[in-house]
Order: sequence, then C-alpha cells, then structure tokens
Amino acid sequence: MGPLTITAIFIIIWWTAFFVVLPLGNQSHREAGIETTDGGDPGAPVEPNLKKKLLTTTYIAAGIWVLVMIIIQFGLIPLPEFPG
Repeated sequence: MGPLTITAIFIIIWWTAFFVVLPLGNQSHREAGIETTDGGDPGAPVEPNLKKKLLTTTYIAAGIWVLVMIIIQFGLIPLPEFPG
C-alpha cells in the first residue's frame, strides 16, 4: 500500500470523525435564549469551539487509523486484490 493510499484513508477517517464530533456540546442561540439580529440563524451555535473539536477529531481519527492499518497489515479482514 502506497503513501497516497495511506494518506487518503486517514483523510476519509478524519472527515468522518469531524462530522461526528462537530455537533457535540453545542448550544444554539435559541436554546441559550439569545436574540439573533441582522439575519443570524437562531440554530447557529453560540460558541462552536472549533479548535478543540479539530484537535479531538485528529486524536480520534489517528486512533481509528492505527486500528485500520493494523487490520490491513495483518490481514485480519481479507481485502480483494486490485491490479496494480
């Protein structure tokens, strides 16, 4: 397996984990009782904490990626052979 494939697997895992982590711990303006002005969406999060979520996503994705690489390297789940 080449480095491009390994990187692509990590990116796919990272984005999937990001969409799982993204809504966690959010409170919308409506839930907080804050009035939105200038066309703001009442469902938008008050404090999105994106830095924390990006770091959390990276840690989670790295752990899952290591597990996937172990499964692939040791052949724990048989994968089809593609012409290369």
